[in-house]
Order: sequence, then C-alpha cells, then structure tokens
Amino acid sequence: MRRPSVASSAGAGRLLSLDVARGVALLGMVIFHLCYDLALAGLIPRDVPTREGWRLFAKLVAGSFLFLSGVSLWLAHGRGIRWPVFVRRIGVLALAAAAISATTYAMAPDRFVYFGILHAIAVSNLLALAFLRLPALLTLLVAGGVWALPRLVALPALDHPALHWIGLSTWHRPSMDFEPLFPWAAATLAGLACTRLATAAGLWPRLREREKPAANLLHPLGWPGRHSLAIYLIHQPVLVAVTQAIARLT
Repeated sequence: MRRPSVASSAGAGRLLSLDVARGVALLGMVIFHLCYDLALAGLIPRDVPTREGWRLFAKLVAGSFLFLSGVSLWLAHGRGIRWPVFVRRIGVLALAAAAISATTYAMAPDRFVYFGILHAIAVSNLLALAFLRLPALLTLLVAGGVWALPRLVALPALDHPALHWIGLSTWHRPSMDFEPLFPWAAATLAGLACTRLATAAGLWPRLREREKPAANLLHPLGWPGRHSLAIYLIHQPVLVAVTQAIARLT
C-alpha cells in the first residue's frame, strides 16, 4: 500500500489548530515581554521578570515555539524536503535573527541577543533535517539526550564566546534572550517525533474533521499564528515605546 503523503495526512490547506497554537505561544511571549518592559521602565519591581514563576513561564513559551517548529517541519517536509520552501524559510529566519542581534547590540552591547529564539529555531530546524528519515522513537531518545546533556556536561573547550550558542560551555555571556542549541533543540526534535507518530496514527484527518464546525471561529483566532514572525519583530518596539511613554507620564 502506498504511504500517505503529508498533505493527505494533514488534510488540504493549513491546520487551523496549529495556527491557533502558534498564536497562543505568541500571546505568552507578548505577556512576558510586557512584564520585562514594565520592569525596565520602572513601573513594576525590576526583579519581577527574573522571579522563578516568570522564568518558568518564559521557558515554556520558548519551548512551545521550538516544539511547534518541529511540528511544522514534519508536516511540510516529512515525505520529502521541499528545498526552495525550506531554504527560503531558514533564510528569512536568519535575516530576522541577525536584525535582532544587530538591534540589541546597538541598544545594550553587554546583553545583546547573540543566540535567541529565532537563532534557535533556525539552527534546530537545520539539525532536525537529519532526523526526518529516522524512527520517531529514536528521535525522541536523542531529544532526551539533548535536553539532559547540559545538565551533565560542561566543557571548558567551548568557553570561547563564539561557541556559547552550543550550550555546553562552563559559562555564557549575559544576554536578554538566550536559547542555546543544547538543550533547546530537544523541543524541536520532540515536536518532529510527536508529529510523525501522530501522522502514523492518522490524527490529522480526524483533526481536520473536528475543525470544520468551528472553522469560522478558528480562522480569525489563528491569524496571529499565521503572521508570528512579523508580530515577533514588531511587538517589542511597540511595547517598549508604550511602557517608556507611560513611565515618563507618571
């Protein structure tokens, strides 16, 4: 029997639920950045974003983005890499990541973003290509190893700042946003593996059927998720401008 393609497994068109999930992750990111900007403006105590609850919230949001990038990678390329689409997406992510690095370096060179969430998504997706043809359970096992390794290993040989992005050094330079390859690539690999298992179980056609009655609601709710990169790049300058303006008025 011919194996089903990703298109037939996922159903025609976009998965509205995936767009909504991206939108929820995006909302979480905006909430955390608003907290950070309020603290930066002196409108709330400066230590609030570094408190344990907020730090955990930020990690969950970052992990959600990386997991969903693994989901999208399998749905788009699981039965064959569409190289023009993949290269274009990675290129856009790389340019956006470089813009974030340059902008934050100009603002705060001692804490600039040298390997943030966009960098992590781009590099993790490149790494995950090697797992598209490997068994899902093996990919999950590797994901567990990627997550655990930084807790077990710290290599002085990787202490040069140019290598901090790997995540296995004994220290790393401060950054506003830091998601190194180890352990964060684990989330992308886990998303890839879980989506592959869901495809084998025939989840996507059933999900498409469940979406149909609520399509008129899910489609507008998924709008932020369909424009997540643009919103990511725009929202923080807006939040900074608004919070700083409020701080000056008060």
